[in-house]
Amino acid sequence: MNNLTKILLLTMLTASCNTATNTNDLKDGKTDTPKQKVTVMNDTTPKVTGIGGIFFRSINPQEIREWYGANLGLAIDDNGSPFEFRNANRPEEINYLRWSPFEEGTDYFKPSEKEFMINYRVQNIEGLVKKLRDNGVTIVDDIEEFEYGKFVHIMDPEGNKIELWEPIDSFFTQMGGITTK
Repeated sequence: MNNLTKILLLTMLTASCNTATNTNDLKDGKTDTPKQKVTVMNDTTPKVTGIGGIFFRSINPQEIREWYGANLGLAIDDNGSPFEFRNANRPEEINYLRWSPFEEGTDYFKPSEKEFMINYRVQNIEGLVKKLRDNGVTIVDDIEEFEYGKFVHIMDPEGNKIELWEPIDSFFTQMGGITTK
């Protein structure tokens, strides 16, 4: 693409971006003072809101943690790597995801025989468990509560054990420590 074509394309694109109508324009041609919109996040629908962890079996978890730290730059601790990210609805809030290799013979993934387990971040875990139970989903255990959130495990139709976590991210923020960003 030659320079003239690039300039024309850029000019047309810029002009099209500036032609949006102002919803604050009054009928008499004057412009009303724009008002800031406030978004209130009070959705309590029982649902998954993101990924909370990726867990997999490993022949040598310590060695594999060190490899990922040395070669891919993950911030490694005794349990793997905590990933830090911002909440899309509340950018001032720090959220966490856990990447963690487990011993090959772990029972933590049972009754699944799969080599991995995904942890999903959820809201309203009690409501979600009720919905899942009503839909005939296998609930593996009871909801357990810890200072960093609530957990329960379910099975999908293909035998994958899924961990559901309603997090209390502020616990990890207050705890501090290294994170992968």
